[in-house]
Parts: sequence; structure tokens; C-alpha cells
Amino acid sequence: MILEKPPLFENRKEFTIVMALLLGILLIRLAFLYFEYREFVSKPFYYTNATVLLQYSKKKKGKSYEVLKLQSDAGKKFYTTSHLFRNLTGKIVRVKMFPDEKISFADYLGTFYIKTILKVVGDAPGTHKKELLNAIAAQHKSPDMTAFYQAIFLAAPVSKTLRESISGLGVSHLVALSGFHLTILWGLIYGILALLYGQAQKRWFPYRFVLVDMGVLTLGILWAYLWFVDYPPSLLRSYAMLSIAWLLLLMGIKLISFEFLGSVLMLLLALFPELVVSLGFWFSASGVFYIYLILYWSQEGGTWWENKWMISLFSIPVGIFTLMLPVVHGFFGMTSSWQLLSPILSLGFIPFYPLVIGLHLFGLGGLFDSALFELFKLPSSSREHLLPLWILLIYVLLSLASMRSRIFFLSTLGFASFYLAYLFV
Repeated sequence: MILEKPPLFENRKEFTIVMALLLGILLIRLAFLYFEYREFVSKPFYYTNATVLLQYSKKKKGKSYEVLKLQSDAGKKFYTTSHLFRNLTGKIVRVKMFPDEKISFADYLGTFYIKTILKVVGDAPGTHKKELLNAIAAQHKSPDMTAFYQAIFLAAPVSKTLRESISGLGVSHLVALSGFHLTILWGLIYGILALLYGQAQKRWFPYRFVLVDMGVLTLGILWAYLWFVDYPPSLLRSYAMLSIAWLLLLMGIKLISFEFLGSVLMLLLALFPELVVSLGFWFSASGVFYIYLILYWSQEGGTWWENKWMISLFSIPVGIFTLMLPVVHGFFGMTSSWQLLSPILSLGFIPFYPLVIGLHLFGLGGLFDSALFELFKLPSSSREHLLPLWILLIYVLLSLASMRSRIFFLSTLGFASFYLAYLFV
């Protein structure tokens, strides 16, 4: 007889109390941020220093201008425009900001646009991250290849053209650092450490546990990495889930539960209320939610053939691609037949990611540049198709109901599969 692992919460009442407590903390923190926002927009102007993170050119009514993404000394990210037609990326600028009521509270929590007057101060000081970015750039001739690897290693921004190519292939989740990358890094780091530590542990201190010792060390290394890349929202969510999952694993508590997922998400929102408006965070959370749905209904009850059918049909890459389509197309309309490659490319990324990390360490990072360049050229054309908001809401409600009913889960899958056929067939 196999003992079932205990759940995170004894009953629904405990879960409700914890969620209510976290929701209360979130609302209080949002209230403080709102007062801060009101103070900000009430000022006629505001001075700050900022670093230029990204720059690209646009044209409107026959006039060209530069779009800049900046990060202030206080960590606030915002967009502005400029007629300084030179490369300012990596420069420190003195910014005179002109807030107004057009900046909403939601904009303020995220990345907003604001009118400014800029004065270049100088180059950003050298950092270890900048040294790594330069080391990556030195191994590539193409700016797009440089930007691609800087993005998947260090969460650097990518150009508009490269972002469109990536979206056309349906692999934005592979370029923006997320739980997918963190899971691969966990497996790589923990696997190496456990291999090195395991033999010594067996010989000299068999009373120690590899999972405990190397788990702590791996989480420490990953936290340093998270800090180094400036806490991308999707990566932050993944790290929190990974850390709590490791603790629950040590405690023998059930991991595949929607209560666990909901608690982690609410905890993150309470700690970092700005995540409320982060699309990257919600897309990442949605992806994990659908993974949980697939795992839950492939394990929960049913006859042998049902489980076999579910496991084969709902294999993670294909299942997540299908179930996430309506969610993604509720916000981004780019549609290309090349996006059907997404599940295959996602699987291929698992060995590719640690391989190219190793290649860059040995100065051979450009090995796949030609192949990647041809891959990014494939989606040469696309069309726009946004899912209407009311249909998206129905799909979200259907997905949430799937936590309690197999019928609703199959309905959700049917909805997503029909939408896939509508888009591509």
C-alpha cells in the first residue's frame, strides 16, 4: 500500500484564511503605492538620473524619432522619445520628467511612457554584468545573434525586429527568461553538484542528505543569478515556486496541487505588488497552471486507456502550446503558421540551452549562428488575429472550472484545439 502525500492545507478553510491574509497584505501595499503615484503625477516636473536600456527608431507622419527605454536610479522603468539621433544604449542621462494624469495607476506600476528632456551625463559604470554582455557580443558578428544570447543568458532586451521574428516562431517564452530556463539551470547545477558531492557524502558523512545540502547550495546560486539579471517577473515567480517546492518535497507534502500554485502566486503578489500588471508574470503563471491541469487530470482517476490517452495527447509541450493559444492571442495578435514549430523548438531548447552555455564558456558561442539566423528568417509574413475579450473571459472561466471537473477540462482542451484549428488550418 502506497501512502498518499499530505496536502499543503488540511482543509479549504485553512486555504481560504491564508489567501485572505495575503490578499489583505496586497491591498494595503497597493494603497501605499497609489499614494506614491498620486504624489508623482501631481508634480509639474521631476528630475532623476537613468540608464538607457534599449533604443530603436520609429517614424510617424514622415518624421523620425528615437524610442528609449530607461531605468531610473530608483529602479523605475519607463519609455520616452528623443530626437538625439545617436546610440545612447548604456549611457547615463539626466532626465527631466513631466508627469500628467495620462499616466494611469496601472501604467505607474508597470512600464509607462512619459515626456522628458534628456541630457547625456556619461557612460554607465562598468559592472560584471556589462563585462559578460561584452564577452557574449565578442563571440558573434550579427547584432541579432548577440541580442538573442544576451537575452537568454542575462535577460537583456531584444530589438523590435528580432522580437517580431521570435513571436512569429511562437518561441517568445524561450527568449524571455522564465521557469523553463530556471528548471534547466536547476537540473544542470544540482546534477553537477550532486555528482561531485555524492561520492564524498557516501564515504565521509553518510548521515547527510544530498537533496538537502546540494539543494540549499543550488538555490543559493540561482538566487545570485536572479539578483544578477535584475529579478525578471516570470523568473521571480519560478524561483519562488522552486524554493517552496523543494521545501515541501523535503517535508513529503503533495506538490501537484492548485492550492500550492495559488498560495505561491498570492505570496509573490503580496511581496511584489507591481506584478499585478506584469503580463510576463501572468503568462508565466498561466503556463504553470495549464501544466498542473495536464498533470492533475492525467493522474486523477479514469481508466487505464484514458490515462494513456491523456499522457500521450497532453504531452507537456503540445498541451501547453494548445492551451495557451487563446490566452496569448487575447493580448498579442501576431499569427504565423511557423508558430506550429513551437512545441518542437521548446523540446529542442532543453539540450540546446546548457550546450550553448558551455560553448560560450569556451569561446565557441557562434557555432549555431548561421542555423539560428536562417531559423529567425522563416516567419517572413504574419497576420493579426486578436481573440475578443469576452471569448477570452469565457475561456479563462472554463479553465478555472477545470480544476474541479474532468468535463470542464475536456471542454477547455476542446475549445483550445478548435481555436488552434481555426488559426492554422
